[in-house]
Amino acid sequence: MIGSRRGRGRRNVDSAELNITAFMNLMVILVPFLLITAVFSRLAILELNLPGSSTESVEPQDQVFQLEVIVRSDKIEVGDRNQGLLGIYPNTEDGYDFDAVGEKLSQLKKSYPDKTDASILLEQEISYDTVVQIMDTVRLSVDIEVDEDDKQQLVRADLFPDISIGDAPVLAGGA
Repeated sequence: MIGSRRGRGRRNVDSAELNITAFMNLMVILVPFLLITAVFSRLAILELNLPGSSTESVEPQDQVFQLEVIVRSDKIEVGDRNQGLLGIYPNTEDGYDFDAVGEKLSQLKKSYPDKTDASILLEQEISYDTVVQIMDTVRLSVDIEVDEDDKQQLVRADLFPDISIGDAPVLAGGA
């Protein structure tokens, strides 16, 4: 008797089928739409390089101009990795003096017109906004006087568009 009760309690259960027709219709419409709109979205990426080690020994005849812009909390230093500092620009009441740094970089570009790379070295607590402003200053497009066929001509050129970013060297005073 016990066995017959179990048989009666069992119901005929049909397996449910999964209907994915609506999902497939959605994918047929969504995939081409995403592919078409993907062409219109564009990311602006600035490629940066890491500066080489400054502890490497360099032969005197191999020394070339290597521009370094060091951003510290109280000033900006512009210099050559091999020759040392070329200018120090303390902060003004309004913050960093990007205009004075831009003028110095314009002078350096006139002296080294073929030079396109620069290293920006930053102290630890430099804000992102300051990093963007100094990169814009270093990459700035300016009018430069060029002698061509014994004539002075103004040519629009980028200062130093190939930027490398690294950590600023620690000052000897421990600051």
